[in-house]
Amino acid sequence: MTLVVVPVRYPLSKHSRRTLGRAIEVAREREAELTILHVDLYQNGKKVSRIDLKDAVESAFGRIENARYVVRTGFLVEESILDEVAAEEADAVVIGTKQASRLRRLFRRFTDNPDIDGYLRTHLDCEVITVEGARAR
Repeated sequence: MTLVVVPVRYPLSKHSRRTLGRAIEVAREREAELTILHVDLYQNGKKVSRIDLKDAVESAFGRIENARYVVRTGFLVEESILDEVAAEEADAVVIGTKQASRLRRLFRRFTDNPDIDGYLRTHLDCEVITVEGARAR
């Protein structure tokens, strides 16, 4: 089965809701499983549980079929996202434009290629769907 991963903030921000809404659409269109990912940063000292994340998402969107809720802890959000996408062998990741910009900066540190979609396709065989405003591109 196809897998779509969507990283979100907790509590859900306006941008996270928009990105999550698009991810839900993509998962439904593709009849895919959806992994909703939140990354707790070690340095922030906050603990978000899967139940907290699930309750927030279901409060905003209702029950989502074939959804899995994941909370990871790490130092860098971007690295944790890439680790999850790779570990789960995701087919697509849906990210907001802010996250895309952060990923581009991270890639620039390690490579000369800020093309996230190309990098993920080459290294992880993954499509990147970027949500900007109310539209996906």
